[in-house]
Parts: sequence; structure tokens; C-alpha cells
Amino acid sequence: MKLKSPLAALALATCAMPCLAAERPLWELGVGIGGLRLPHYRGSDQSHNLLVPVPYLVYRGEIFKSDKDGTRAVLLNTDKLDFDVSVAISAPVRSSDDNARRGMANLASTFELGPNMNWTVARDRDWKLDLRVPVRAVATLQANPQMVGWTSTPNLNLDVANVGGWNLGLLAGPVFNSRRMNGHFYDVAPSEAIAGRPAYSAAGGYAGTQFVTALSRRYESAWAGFFLKLDTLRGAQFADSPLVRRRDNVAFGFAMSWVLKTSDRMVTIAD
Repeated sequence: MKLKSPLAALALATCAMPCLAAERPLWELGVGIGGLRLPHYRGSDQSHNLLVPVPYLVYRGEIFKSDKDGTRAVLLNTDKLDFDVSVAISAPVRSSDDNARRGMANLASTFELGPNMNWTVARDRDWKLDLRVPVRAVATLQANPQMVGWTSTPNLNLDVANVGGWNLGLLAGPVFNSRRMNGHFYDVAPSEAIAGRPAYSAAGGYAGTQFVTALSRRYESAWAGFFLKLDTLRGAQFADSPLVRRRDNVAFGFAMSWVLKTSDRMVTIAD
């Protein structure tokens, strides 16, 4: 998710933070480093190993926010329900570096933008369970951008504070893509067909399920996070695409950031 350094930022955005209301700086700014192992794309049998810079930026405004839930504009916020706008980006893939796609056009990075509904199902002093329903339009990031449909990843997200001094995040939910979105990743045009890679047109609909576990911890002037993600494509509409070499993918990574500057202004938040 997100080219080089934003890749780390999004992958680690699922890390949990405390659920208690607290006084915190309006903004925090820092820098760090992260390591990631990510599949070239969901269903690939090859992976990227990346060591990337990780910017640390937290902003806790009333409308615009950048925190554990990503960068977004909050459109409605109540005790139980809020709507916001969020983004996501996928990494590009050079087909010459991927055996399944060799000889095909490079896989362009994608940019996603759309509304996200968050409903708090239950909460207590140090944990919170949310139902999240993001729906995003998707376009390629290239010289001539093209719309490639939409995606939705409804999920249940559990944040638990202070688990042995760490904050724990657990997320699980299905993925649904439009036909064009699935086609961007899994179609094989007749001109790209070779022995062992027949022409293929992916259908839209169910696109697998994702499970994420994350840990994070804030020190006085530093932040550390780890994540482990399992993607399964079993039962996905495109599971029989010749570009799907593995129906279960594992991704993992870490990041360490140092907080260099914080706002003098404090705000009250309830994570």
C-alpha cells in the first residue's frame, strides 16, 4: 500500500493506540525507518523486501486528522458513528521482476479515495471494537491515469490498550472489488497469453479475506510498531487466474520513528 515510504506508513496504520481519553499535542512530527516484506500483489508467489524511511506525522484536528486510522477528513463524528474520507495506494510491479507477469505490461500503482464509515460496536476502559466500511474509487498512478473501478474492505477492528505495555490491534474482513479492479491485477490479454498463462478475464465481486495483527508502543520521544498480515484468496472470483500463484499470502514489517517536534497546544481525544 503506498509506494516506498508511504507503503510503510499504511501497512503500520493498523497498529492500535490506547482507547482512553487523554490530553495530547495537536500535532507531532518525526522520522524513522521501517522494514517490509510484501507480496508483489495479492496472489503473487514473489515478494518485495524493502527498507524504507518512515515519516511520523500525527495531526489531531477536529476535521482533518492523521493518526492510527490514516490521513482523512472527518465528515461526521458522534459517540458511536463517524464518517471520514481516506486514501490508500498500492505499490507498482515491474513485470520483468515477476515470473508470473514476465512479458506483460508493468503493473501500475493505484490510488484509492472514498468515504469510510466507522461504527463503534462495543467499548470498555481499555478496548474498542469497531465495524469499518470503506468504499473507494481506484485510479492508476501513471502519466495517463485511468479509472480502474472500486474496492470495499468492510472489517471488524479491535484495539486493546496496554497488553504487556504494548497496544494491540486485530483486524479481519472480506475484500470486494469491481470487475475492472480485479482485471487490473489478474486479467491476461490474448496478446499476453503464452504456454502456461492462458488469456483470462477476471470477474468482479468477492476478492478474498484479510487478517491483520499489529503491535505498537509509544515511548517518551519514539514510536515502534510491528504488523503481520494474512491474505487469503480462497473462493475469490479470480482465484483461477494464471497470475494467482499462491492463494495465501503473508506480509510483515516493523517501523521505528523518533518524535522530533510536538505542538505546544494540547487537545483532548478519545482513541
